[in-house]
Parts: sequence; C-alpha cells; structure tokens
Amino acid sequence: MKNMDAALAAALVVAAAALSACGGGSGSSTGGGAGPSQGTPPATTPVDEEPRNIGTDVDAPNPVPPSPPLPPTQSTSPNPNLGITTYYPLYAPATPVTEQIQYREADGTLVTLMGMRPTERHARERGEDWTAADQGPGRYLTFPSAYFQNRTYGIEIRDHVPAGKQLIEMVLIVNDGTFDGTTFSLFRNSNDEGVRDYGWSLNTGFNNPKLGGKPVCMAGSRDCKIDFDSYWDVPKGQPHRALKMGDVIELSPAQRLERYGDGMHAGEPVSDSLRGKAVVDGAGSRYYSFEQLYIVGQGLAPWYGVAPRLNSAPLPDATLLGGLTSLSYNYSEEPMRVFQQMANNIGIVNSKRFVQGRRLFHTSFLNGKHSEHPDDNPVFSAHVNQLGPRYNQERCIACHTLNGRSVFPGIGARLDSMAVLTAAASSTGAIPVPDSTYGLNVQQRSRDAGATDLSVSVQSFDTTVYTLPDGEKVELQKPVYGFKGPVPARYSVRQAAQIVGMGLIEAIDETTILDLADPTDRNGDGVRGVPNWVSNPENGKMHLGRYGWKAAKATLRQQIGDALLKDMSVTSPVFPSRGCQRLDPDCHNTVGGTSISESELERLSDYLSLLAVPAQRSLRSGFPADTRVSPEHNLNPDQINRGSALFAQAQCVACHTPQMKTGTKHPFAELRNQTIRPYSNFLLHDMGAGLSDTLAEGKATESMWRTAPLWGLGSLKYVQGSDQNVRYLHDGRARTLKEAILWHGGEATTSRVSFGAMSKEDREAMIAFLSSL
Repeated sequence: MKNMDAALAAALVVAAAALSACGGGSGSSTGGGAGPSQGTPPATTPVDEEPRNIGTDVDAPNPVPPSPPLPPTQSTSPNPNLGITTYYPLYAPATPVTEQIQYREADGTLVTLMGMRPTERHARERGEDWTAADQGPGRYLTFPSAYFQNRTYGIEIRDHVPAGKQLIEMVLIVNDGTFDGTTFSLFRNSNDEGVRDYGWSLNTGFNNPKLGGKPVCMAGSRDCKIDFDSYWDVPKGQPHRALKMGDVIELSPAQRLERYGDGMHAGEPVSDSLRGKAVVDGAGSRYYSFEQLYIVGQGLAPWYGVAPRLNSAPLPDATLLGGLTSLSYNYSEEPMRVFQQMANNIGIVNSKRFVQGRRLFHTSFLNGKHSEHPDDNPVFSAHVNQLGPRYNQERCIACHTLNGRSVFPGIGARLDSMAVLTAAASSTGAIPVPDSTYGLNVQQRSRDAGATDLSVSVQSFDTTVYTLPDGEKVELQKPVYGFKGPVPARYSVRQAAQIVGMGLIEAIDETTILDLADPTDRNGDGVRGVPNWVSNPENGKMHLGRYGWKAAKATLRQQIGDALLKDMSVTSPVFPSRGCQRLDPDCHNTVGGTSISESELERLSDYLSLLAVPAQRSLRSGFPADTRVSPEHNLNPDQINRGSALFAQAQCVACHTPQMKTGTKHPFAELRNQTIRPYSNFLLHDMGAGLSDTLAEGKATESMWRTAPLWGLGSLKYVQGSDQNVRYLHDGRARTLKEAILWHGGEATTSRVSFGAMSKEDREAMIAFLSSL
C-alpha cells in the first residue's frame, strides 16, 4: 500500500473488523504497507450480521440526471429488394453517450467507471459448504428490499500503469445519500489453500480526509479513495511484486449506509426498532456487492473460476455472448437468477437507472406492491389502481418468469401469461383490422367479477410422430385452443420470451442486419431472410423491425408500451389511451397524463437495455477435487465444441448468425462496439405450413417468423424451474430442443433434415451445444 497515513490505517482496522463480522475477512491485512498477511480462514463460516430484508414505509426514489437529447436521424434508402424505399435509423452518428464508462487521459492513464448495486452475500457462497450436499442457493444474485433507492454507487478506477507508473487509485462515487464504513477487498488470496468461498489478500476501506479520516462518503464528493502500488496475490512469505499490464485483480466492495445507533451515530439514543437501519429511509443498511475482475491496462472483464479453488480468470472472448455486458459464471448456485443481472460493464449512474427500471418491472399496477418482499418494500403509490378493467397480468414480471419465458399452463388452464393476438377476417399485415370483440388481443381477466369470461386455454393437442432415419421416434404436439368468448377469425398465440440482450439488439446498426438479408436467394441455399418494417407509433417514421416473434416492434419503447397496453391496459407516452388497443384513430390525441410517465418509460427501457447476457457455459470450472460440482457447471467441453461444428455443418447458421458487432451510435456506451453472439440475424423466414398460424404482421406473413436469438437458451431450465417447464417456439408447443428443431420447415427444411440424418451421438452433441448458450 502506498504511503498509508495513520487515518487510513485506522480505517483499515475498522474495515477489517467489519469484514470479519461479515465472513469476508479471511486472509485479511490490517496493517499498512508492511506487506501481505495471508491468514487462514476459520474452519466454518462465522455467524454474521446478515443483511436482512428490512422493510420501510419511506418511498424515496432518487432523481436520475436527464439523458442527453437524441439528435434526429436522416432517412436512408436501402436495397430496393428489401421492400421499402426509405427508412429511418434509430440513432444518428452524433448520438452522445448517456455516461462514460471508460476513457484514457493524455498521459495514458486508463479510467474505468464501475457501477455497483447491493447484494446479500459473496460470489462463491453456495448456501452450504463446498463439500456439502445441496441445501439451497446462495444469495449473491438476489435483490434485497429497498435496492432501488439510495443503494447504488460506483468506483472510479484510475489505472496509471499504462502511463508508466506503479499506481492504481480507486475513488468511491456514491450516487445518493451517505455511506458510513464502506469496505473494499482486492486480490483474491488464491495462494492460501484454506481460501474457498472468499478470502482476499488486501482488505481496506475508503476513508475521508476531510472528515478526520472517518470512512464516511457522501454523494457529490470525490474525497473517499484508496491507492496501491504493488501486486498482492503472491505466495505466502514472498514480497509484493510490481504491477504489470495484464495483471488480474479481483475487486469486492461492500457498502454500509449511514445508520441509526452506529458509526456516525454511535452513542445516540435510538429505539430498538430503528437500530442499525438506514437513516435515509429506515430500510437495511449493510450490503455486499458484485465481485468484479479488473485487468490492468484493459478494464473490467467477465470471469470464471479456474484451478486452484475457482480462482478468477477472464472468460475467453468466444464465450461472451453479450460481449463485455456478459454475466460472469455463477458459483453461488443461483442459475435461476442469471437473467436478472446488470451488464458487467455498467456505468455508475446507469446502475441507478437499472434498479429503478427493475422496480417498475416488478410493480403491481393494481396495488403498487413489489413482487419480491411485498411487505418489506414500500408500496409504489403512484401506480396503485392503474390496472385496466381488462388485463392478463398485473405486473411485467408475471409473464416473464424471472425474466425468462411464460408459464405454459396445463390443459384447461387460462393462458394469461401468454399473448393471444387477434384480428378481423379482413385484416392484413399491411392494413390490420382489430377483432370486434377483443381488439388487437384477448385480455383474459377482468377486475369486474361479473364480467364476461374471455379466457383462452389449451383444450387438447394434435399429435404426430416424426420418425428419424435411425428409427428414433419423436412425438410432436400442436396445441388446440378453446375460447370462452367468440373464436376470432385470425389469431396467434405467443409465449413471452426471455428479455436478456434487448439493448444489444437495439444497438446493432440497421445495415448490419440488412446486409444479411437475401430476399431473392442469391446464393441458392433456399434461405432468404427479409426485414420487417414498422411504423413508429409515436412519430410515424418507418424503422427496421427488431422485437417480437414477427419482428413487429422497432424499438424497446414500442415493445414496452405495447406490452403495458395489451397485457395490463396501462397507458404510456407510446400508447397514451386504452383505445390504442383497438386502433382508435384518435388514441394518440389524448389530453392529460399517462399511467407511466416519460421518465418511467425511459427507466423501463434502461433496465431492459442493460440486462446482462449470461456467458456461454462451455468451459470446465476449477472446482477443488473434494467439492461437489454445481449442476450447471457439470458439462463436456469436447461435446459442446463438436455440437457447435455440427450446428454450422447443418447450415443452421444461415438464419442463426453466430456473431455480429453492435454499432457506435447507441446512447449507452456499455452497448457500443460489442462483439456479440446472439445466434440470430433478426430477419423473417418462412418456416413452412407446420408453424403457420392465421395472423400476419407487416411484411411477416402467417408462416414467417423472426429468427429467435439463442443466447440464454441453456439457462431456461433453471429460470423456469425445471426442464419440464421450458417451452420452445412462438406458441410453446415444443417441449424439448429436439422437438423445436423437428418443427422447422420451409426455409429451414434442409437444416432439419441434416439434423435428423445425424447419428444419435451427434444429435446429442448439437443439443449440448445449444444448452451451453
């Protein structure tokens, strides 16, 4: 440690004590620059002050700085074969970034801004000892109560090594309120054989020289910082070595809010009910945060655990399905939560935008309660009783299970977590006409107990048996639907899809997608691919379609506004009147406010934009020999690699494009210039009569569907609760990936036949590859 003064040494003692109390102090150093001290962790995890979910009646949302205005875009003329004369790109070349996440100063110093949010435990804690039988998940990826207010922050990492200096500085940036006693652990102590769940070579804290060296840090201040000038993760007894480019440093911050009866308020009279609670809102005050990997001279990198003892190492680029937004491998046995996490490279203020948008996504528009800790989190009073008279669900998360897919109900059960789009017999893709009873979709539930029952359910299945060349038989089933109300002339049942990667999709330049289109089948492979074109409901401009099963939504704003309106009858600036659900020509001319304000619509869009895509699980992790390997990490890399090659050989990549790069125009720096692996070209393809329904949208005929991105596919069985709860294809008819492939027809016929002609071993390898995504 460089030139630690007495005040910082005192802060270290406080920090080490706090870390010991929380189970994070193994391998701690309580001294200054005297060299590393690698202690042995206790035999069992110490009893600690768990960051309990303590509720609050104080609803204290913190204002977010306004985003820079978007410059207007200019109309563009595409290839005349693409079905339109002109369209408008989403973003102009001069679009400013909402906030910087990394830059270099004139002397070469690299500055990285790392956003953080509260978590409950450490990254490698699994809910039981590493050698014990599974007793339940850890609590690293959870969201404690009141996570959306006063609890996000960041660290500005000033890396002077690229400038030729032996120095890295860390500056604590608090978004709102006051932190008191924040701690910071660095350099995972991988050389200590006793280190497993946690254990760092350097435990320190952020002190404030303007407050007498106390670890008190406030929003708007840059006074709390630490610095170090050597590399700490060295064998026991050896001196530190010099920092060098490419060094990996694990960062594990832990925050404490200003609280009653402790820290700044020690000795003050306080009731037992308030002791230890945050002064700002009466909720919890003590948290952990994400454990990040910093690479000297480069920045943050998603990581995975290697030998020995799951030591942190950067994930290879080929595994980063979402580029640098990708979520690191999870070792707390919480695979069910991997679709809910922030982008790995998220900025400091954007972490605040993210949690506020997440709150809205989990809020009931009936009673204002949060889906998690409903009796602990404050009621979002602004959204009480905004649910429309007819609806399907009362909150966004109800259709997207843990940000995954719809629940597929049993026979006879209401399909109210899926969408049933409807249209009149005269409706066409170009000129939609709403159904006279339902409008544009069936809203199956009513707030009026005496209202007409308009529910839709699966009544039975039409089944066929597909026989593969080697004799294996696969039963395929197609749902037969029952309507309590009139059967619409045209309809399409759609399951909600997982929502990761949506910001990255919006960040792809139009030309990148359009260059993949082949409407005239120039190469003669039978695969065409055409874009859908969508009129922006807010301004009438024509955009490239990107979202939905038929690419019938152009922007995240439109996707969000459409879901709010159709699933909950909640209005927004996109669709300001419930009449828009029936294409009322005056529905955009309403006077007065909407249920969701412009700023709240932005927060929802920010949240969906900044969700991380889990990294591909194609690598073996370095679990110690005596440790139970988590199921999600028990995989065969050779089989996965073989499956990847077979996927390409079967020409599945003609539609499921493995890799592309996002553009440089999106407002979020996190999403720019990312090499992503969505396994989609986001174009429409004719999938044959077997997958056809009766509803067209824009250029998408009844049998045409957008190529669904495959990232996150292998996490679905955890997110949905089990393999049996996962459904594939637009209407959820396929129970397995094998069934989904065998339903492919039309332009995908050749690929389906190639898959069927493979040996059973090769088919299993291809499924293993898809399950790794």
